[in-house]
Amino acid sequence: MNILLKSARIIDPNSKFHQQIKDILIEKGIITQIAKNIPTPKNCKEVNLINLHISTGWFDTSVSFGEPGFEERETIHHGLEVAAKSGFTAVAVNPNTNPVIDNKSAVEFIKNKAFGNAVELYPIANLTQKAEGKELAEMFDMQNSGAIAFGDYNKAIDNTNLMKIALLYAQNFDALVLSFPQEKTTSTLGYVNEGINSTKLGLKSIPALAEELHIARDLYLLEYTGGKLHIPTISTVKSVKLIKDAKNKGLQVTCSVTAHHLNLTDDELMNFNTNIKVSPPLRTKKDTSALVKGVKDGTIDIITSDHNPMDIEHKKVEFENAKFGTIGLESAFGSTHNVIDIENTILCLSENPRKIFGLAPLKIEVEEIANITLFNPDVDFIFTEENILSKSKNAAFLGEKLKGTAYGIIANKELVLK
Repeated sequence: MNILLKSARIIDPNSKFHQQIKDILIEKGIITQIAKNIPTPKNCKEVNLINLHISTGWFDTSVSFGEPGFEERETIHHGLEVAAKSGFTAVAVNPNTNPVIDNKSAVEFIKNKAFGNAVELYPIANLTQKAEGKELAEMFDMQNSGAIAFGDYNKAIDNTNLMKIALLYAQNFDALVLSFPQEKTTSTLGYVNEGINSTKLGLKSIPALAEELHIARDLYLLEYTGGKLHIPTISTVKSVKLIKDAKNKGLQVTCSVTAHHLNLTDDELMNFNTNIKVSPPLRTKKDTSALVKGVKDGTIDIITSDHNPMDIEHKKVEFENAKFGTIGLESAFGSTHNVIDIENTILCLSENPRKIFGLAPLKIEVEEIANITLFNPDVDFIFTEENILSKSKNAAFLGEKLKGTAYGIIANKELVLK
């Protein structure tokens, strides 16, 4: 399909057209012309949208779809449709499946299920066999089959020696190791932030200390072993400081934060809304402010939706018994742009994720591949069930005011609009 984008503001600091309003002609998946006014050629789809902005395609580095094993929550095919209409041209899928992704056959199954979609799917494989934290999985074989990183989703590696060996071994094939930061003995049976609100409500809690102890341990290990470490979904003031100090030492450490941790706090607990039961738990306003600052100063590299669909049977129960997780693809951009300026939002949704997870860089220039997100950053709206595209409806941002919405994507020679 040939496509002409009309009057699009280009947000791409690596392009000479950054912040300029241009027409963009795309032919056979390649950008062939960027100019002030391009007449629409024959057999070309013209796209003329209100306040159209474009950037290089967004990449969400923490997405769960359920398949295989939990298709009632979400399937790969439908999940990729949701991602496309939410502005993402690529997603990294977590291994919280049944069976887990701990061998090359499982990696190949996920890749094959996604074949032919506009959105590229990249599996994150388990770091340990059966996600049990006891023995390393077949990392080298899985990377050769298409895995782009290794980590046990929302499960900390308690065995310090195992994490040390993982960091050493991964250097042989330049693999990225993920380590979910939650020290188990400090957080046993907890499910909300430890603080005033958990005490008032009598809810079992997870202290910020549990995250910070684990991060401190992993950073000591990284300093000892070398290698590349990515710490997903940090949530506390001290976590930001620990990672900032490690970066200043020259360690190859990166980290991400979720859109909901940038916006929401444990004050939301007062309604016992199970959609805001997430892991790590929502923290305090002080933590949220530190996370926003960490994004703006470059300490935090990536913003993710941490999209984790849960069917109603696992959410419409008592708070204590509800599963962790919120969907977030549909609200990722609008909630991020609530608190982060547009250029940092795009940096943390596109350029940084691709660089850290080893994907090819993108640029909006003539003769470049068209891998583009279309969006309007200036529309304000209340996020309701009508905005949910996922099979599961467990959205933490229901009823929240968001700023900005995605129109869709152009990727793999396809135009997908919602």
